[in-house]
Amino acid sequence: MSQTASRTPIPAVDGWFELEPEPALIGARCVECSTVVFPPPSESTPCPNPRCASDRFESHRLATTGTIWSYTDAQYQPPPPYIPTTDPYEPFALAAVDLADDGLIVLGQVAEGFGVDDLAVGMQVTLVIETLYSDDQHDHLMWRWRPEGDQS
Repeated sequence: MSQTASRTPIPAVDGWFELEPEPALIGARCVECSTVVFPPPSESTPCPNPRCASDRFESHRLATTGTIWSYTDAQYQPPPPYIPTTDPYEPFALAAVDLADDGLIVLGQVAEGFGVDDLAVGMQVTLVIETLYSDDQHDHLMWRWRPEGDQS
């Protein structure tokens, strides 16, 4: 058995996305006004809706597709949990994706193999899960946005 096959896949950020039954980001919905937030808030966090005084939320699976609202390349090295996989650091593309059904724009890295030259505002993207980095025991996974219509 190869070393890669023996690693256990785990989320790089616990509680922000799940792998089963299908990969999805996990937000929260206010039980009083239905405002959706991401990432899920900690206990006693007030609803961000200024007309709502609730601090009670229920788990909510976000849409797995959306449209690019904006994008850029990350010319700086992000803070943890990001761990650079190249030395020296190589910039990568980031997309702010409009999840219209949830009323949110969620920032995320663009899937492996895609750069800013492959993106456009209004382009449809799909959530995918890819390995952020690996150690001896785990593949640490993170969500990314992949342009639709591509088979890679």
